[in-house]
Amino acid sequence: MADLDKYRNIGIFAHVDAGKTTTTERILKLTGKIHKTGEVHDGEATTDFMEQEAERGITIQSAATSCEWNGHRFNIIDTPGHVDFTIEVYRSLKVLDGGVGVFCGSGGVEPQSETNWRYANDSEVARVIFVNKLDRMGADFYRVVDQVENVLGANPLVMVLPIGIEDDFTGVVNLMDMKAYIWDDSGLPENYDVADIPEDMVAKAEEYREKMVETAVEQDDDLMEAYLEGEMPSVEDLKRCIRKGTIALDFFPTYCGSAFKNKGIQLVLDAVVDYLPNPTEVKPQPITDDEGNETGEVATVDVSEPFRALAFKIMDDRFGALTFIRVYSGKLNKGDTILNTFTGKTERIGRIVEMHADERIELTSAAAGDIVAIVGMKNVQTGHTLCDPKHPGTLEPMVFPDPVISIAVAPKDKAAAEKMGIAIGKMVAEDPSFRVETDEDSGETILKGMGELHLDIKIDIMKRTHGVEVDVGAPQVAYRETITQKIEDSYTHKKQTGGSGQFAKIDYIVEPGEPGSGFEFESKVTGGNVPREFWPAVQKGFEKSMEKGVLAGFPCLDFKVTLMDGGYHPVDSSAVAYELAAAAAYRQSMPKAGAQLMEPIMKVDVFTPEDHVGDVIGDLNRRRGMIQGQEAGTTGVRIKAECPLSEMFGYIGDLRTMTSGRGQFSMEFSHYAPCPKNVAEDVIKETKEREEAKKK
Repeated sequence: MADLDKYRNIGIFAHVDAGKTTTTERILKLTGKIHKTGEVHDGEATTDFMEQEAERGITIQSAATSCEWNGHRFNIIDTPGHVDFTIEVYRSLKVLDGGVGVFCGSGGVEPQSETNWRYANDSEVARVIFVNKLDRMGADFYRVVDQVENVLGANPLVMVLPIGIEDDFTGVVNLMDMKAYIWDDSGLPENYDVADIPEDMVAKAEEYREKMVETAVEQDDDLMEAYLEGEMPSVEDLKRCIRKGTIALDFFPTYCGSAFKNKGIQLVLDAVVDYLPNPTEVKPQPITDDEGNETGEVATVDVSEPFRALAFKIMDDRFGALTFIRVYSGKLNKGDTILNTFTGKTERIGRIVEMHADERIELTSAAAGDIVAIVGMKNVQTGHTLCDPKHPGTLEPMVFPDPVISIAVAPKDKAAAEKMGIAIGKMVAEDPSFRVETDEDSGETILKGMGELHLDIKIDIMKRTHGVEVDVGAPQVAYRETITQKIEDSYTHKKQTGGSGQFAKIDYIVEPGEPGSGFEFESKVTGGNVPREFWPAVQKGFEKSMEKGVLAGFPCLDFKVTLMDGGYHPVDSSAVAYELAAAAAYRQSMPKAGAQLMEPIMKVDVFTPEDHVGDVIGDLNRRRGMIQGQEAGTTGVRIKAECPLSEMFGYIGDLRTMTSGRGQFSMEFSHYAPCPKNVAEDVIKETKEREEAKKK
């Protein structure tokens, strides 16, 4: 049984290009996990193993790996920085106990760092800060510390000071033991000397050490009193206090260095051991029932408790499907049968593996605190809880934002069609923010994602990884139709052929329903003019027809049909005749009842720095948006609005331009609302032109 005190489940997260992946590489090299360091700019990084990652030099999916440092086991997840892949960061933070936030020494706190920081705050993850790239032009450690305070509203606890800056950066002063750690020019992480602090830095080091000690002793009243009486706390006491404050999220120990030049990484690894929590020190995950209400139970991190784990990532590689799980309590052995609380089905565990990027090491069991992958599980998706069938219980599920952009794709030929179906199935299982639908009218496949880069990468993966060539169409909006007036009407269906004919007469009222009421049907026929057994046929005729509206062929919403009276023939009347009469009545009456086009309205949540609020609101107004409210936070302003979906295509690009890349937005469907006349006319015209083109 592993000693959980020696476990650290950590994630490395930051803005694009702050050096997360390079930092992960250095950690793996230092801990002896790899012997040759791979560089991101050469496309050689261990954790960036997808072709698209190596090529673009960005991380697309989070990669898991583990290593040892000073007798402690680290499970590390390297996460993407790009906004379109924040879902990867979110779901990684959800299952981690601690994190290392990497900031660029010259870029400072960038927009994506803000988003990731917000996610980490929401998930209550303790963090250590690493200010990287201090060897770069324009790097300034003190400015970044300032930004962490002012932009993120966080409390950085400075633990080291840089010696030199830009090209002259040689090492750091460790405020804990008041020694200078100086690396030579060989670029090897182990080549450093511990020396006295340079004379010109002694005063500054003493000033920052005093700040550090004062902040730390606030965690312990007895130490605080002793300190105020002039007694210096020991290093052990200081570490204990800093650990307590870090886990309580009161402050974040802050380090600096240059991952690329191998300077300063050892101290960050020591900080992970000293200050970040082990799995037992984190607030246990609450257990919920099927409705999502908390039961009062928690998944205590303990091997003797019933088995509970959360699937946080599905990955498909050359060996088959891998399900990454974080084990919260209990133990899992090869051959065990477990229950998926979401599907209600049980599955048998075949192989358990520990991942090192895309290599795998076979295991026979996994216990509370572990992050492992299971090979070949069926029907498990991100956010599902796996548990002991005798003790069912659901861990708090993950909530994923809805996709904001959709495109139509079609396979180039018959052979590609089948391959495309399989490829899309795998991609949907891997990425919960990627959805797919089939347009029933055109048979087109609609892909939905979090942004243009997201869908661009998906198309690229389809082409290269799965060998599927597709044609990509323009984005489309799902309109609907409804009616605005109440009308009474009558329709008679007569058809005479040799033998028995068809006869059905219906008198009816069509009227608008309440928004969201769907289709309603009622019969007020008395005296058997339309026999009771034919009422369902009339209802079916209207219900089938509503899938195609009379304006532009979009489905029809929210109306009520009341059957008032009619006529009947003892020989020629049948269910089919009444169904046909109702279908023809729909086509006859809907245009008279003030048919109207409805458009989807989205709830839009825009996050922008304060100095761009006016531009963002003005732009939303131009997009026919209704501003619902705004709230100021420490890092900017959130604007809530309702906007038609058709006006939101390409919005992320415009928002980034307006806010110098710092704006963010999310949107989800709210309701359907009437389309303005000029917009409706354009949509109807376009739809008719498309239909004509298809016929040709």
